[in-house]
Amino acid sequence: QVQLVESGGGLVQAGGSLRLSCAASALTFTNYGMGWFRQAPGKEREFVAAITWSGAVTYYADSVKGRFAISRDNAKNTVYLQMNSLKPEDTAVYYCAAGAGSSNGNNYHYWGQGTQVTVSS
Repeated sequence: QVQLVESGGGLVQAGGSLRLSCAASALTFTNYGMGWFRQAPGKEREFVAAITWSGAVTYYADSVKGRFAISRDNAKNTVYLQMNSLKPEDTAVYYCAAGAGSSNGNNYHYWGQGTQVTVSS
């Protein structure tokens, strides 16, 4: 069955960096766009970044533009989220998803279990 597994989360100080990875299995990886979403306590899930199947086009939420970068390595069936200049408000559970590669979470068919990112002030 299709499985997406996130890794790389943890505790980091404000201004620091983390790189999240999402490894896909049992998925024709190159047929899917990939996205990153996050959910903070008491808040709804929100879009973070997305990348098309070829990696040619990327999309970012305004809140992370200039700080985060999404990329993919189709040979490794892996998508990454490089997070720089982290802020306490970035604290959330981060989820990767496979689908349309858009900002609309309804267009994603597969979701990982999430990885916790905590940014201390």
